[in-house]
Amino acid sequence: MEEIDFKWPNGFFADGIHAGLRKKRLDMGWVVSEVPAQSAGVYTTNQFQAAPTKLTKETINKKHELQAIIMNSAVANSCTGIEGTENAHEEQALVASKLGIDKDLVGVASTGVIGVQLPMDKIKQGLAELQKTKNFKVTEAVLTTDTHSKTISVSFEVFGKTCTISGFCKGSGMIKPNMATMLGFVVTDAKVAGQKLQETLVELTNETFNQITVDGDTSTNDMVVVMANGQAMQDEPELSEGPEYEIFKAALKHVLGFLAKEIARDGEGATKLVEANVNGAHSKEDAQHVAKAIVGSNLVKAALFGEDANWGRIIDAIGSTNAKLKIDSVDIALNKTKIVEHSLGLDFDEEALKEKLKSDEIIIDVELNNGDFKGQAWGCDLTYKYVQINASYRS
Repeated sequence: MEEIDFKWPNGFFADGIHAGLRKKRLDMGWVVSEVPAQSAGVYTTNQFQAAPTKLTKETINKKHELQAIIMNSAVANSCTGIEGTENAHEEQALVASKLGIDKDLVGVASTGVIGVQLPMDKIKQGLAELQKTKNFKVTEAVLTTDTHSKTISVSFEVFGKTCTISGFCKGSGMIKPNMATMLGFVVTDAKVAGQKLQETLVELTNETFNQITVDGDTSTNDMVVVMANGQAMQDEPELSEGPEYEIFKAALKHVLGFLAKEIARDGEGATKLVEANVNGAHSKEDAQHVAKAIVGSNLVKAALFGEDANWGRIIDAIGSTNAKLKIDSVDIALNKTKIVEHSLGLDFDEEALKEKLKSDEIIIDVELNNGDFKGQAWGCDLTYKYVQINASYRS
């Protein structure tokens, strides 16, 4: 597997435009495959699931196939009642008609302000302008408070064929996936069985996107969708098991993990990416839970913004979980400086560590000394800018 410059895999096209949903920025786009692609999705657990999210979930669950997905920013089409549902279905039908495909091969994704109806006149006009190009504008069209596009491509070889996986996502605030709190789209020209792709996406999501948090809020809208059209492996069997499938799975995990960390890094107002590595846990679930509790603690996040090595806040976050702990056996290090041993604070050079904490990446290593399992999670610091952004989100 090798990271390469971002590109669309064989048989995929995309475009992004300004449809007038936002004042100036690109706000509408699509990704299209030449042929139906085996597809999988994971979706927000928020009970107020948005109309496009519900529709895409229902569509993928029918046959695990998609050929296109239409997306917009600015308007979430969430909590919009019957009209919102009808608008999502109309979008699906309009895309299908334009491409000459069945509507059950079209996914719909929206992000933006909750409780506002889609301006369908602008959506229709925008759809008329979308083209099957190879540009990357759709990666900008889905952004809301993000500061930049988040993209990655990797190449790998199976059965002697070179395949590509490319992914992009949006996500900056309202980030506590469970699943999920962002829009993420991954496309590949590998050939993968749809049901196996679904199982793998769920498994890998639990280790990547579900292990990030920015602010503890779970969105009504968002999802991660993977499409595999097989165009680089037309004469080869579907990947579903064995060493070739493991190569694909490792590449997909790399893509999902990269995108997850980029969302955490780009948290609203954030100045630091925070990574928690938990070792020696009683179970995998305990390790993942403790790691996410640490990066999700507002007190920890605020301390790291202030470059304050306040390890008591980390201990507090660990103890707030229901993980099995040996309460006298926890060790903690910040950016490789050990500050806690056997649950007791160590003498360390406060000023030297403060300098280390000025870095834009903070690594918190925790040893629970209570088992053989490990887990990771990613988040960001909590800054004044976060409050400023969310005090005027609709402005």
